[in-house]
Amino acid sequence: MSGSELTLGAVLAHLEEQEREIAVQAEATRGSIAELTAQLEEFDRVAEEVRITRKTLLALPDPSPPTPPAAKLPDHPAYQQIMTVFAAADSPLRARAVCEAMDLEIAPSNVNNVRLKLKRLVERTALSGWAFGGEGDAAVCPGW
Repeated sequence: MSGSELTLGAVLAHLEEQEREIAVQAEATRGSIAELTAQLEEFDRVAEEVRITRKTLLALPDPSPPTPPAAKLPDHPAYQQIMTVFAAADSPLRARAVCEAMDLEIAPSNVNNVRLKLKRLVERTALSGWAFGGEGDAAVCPGW
């Protein structure tokens, strides 16, 4: 028998070796499949949780902020004039500047009356942003 000739026993031994190698590879592949199946199941579970969360959020009512009640202005026409002055203003105004815009005489009594009306408007939230100046006067900021 020459080296090139194979015997039936040698062929069978070679086939057994191949069968063992294939069995080892198949077992490793089954392990990989088991790991991937577990990962896939986890992805499916998380995706379902996301779907449920999205569905729940879409079912919630639209969260609109509560609208504050409209400020009730006193009936005196001077308050309407003051609000008109602030509607046209683009910067903070002091009581004296409001008097000038309303064509009132710049007298201490007029400035003090306007200052009191401004405080009242700020308290009623028709105006906001009370900032005190260095001379005891206060500036009111429109819409701040």
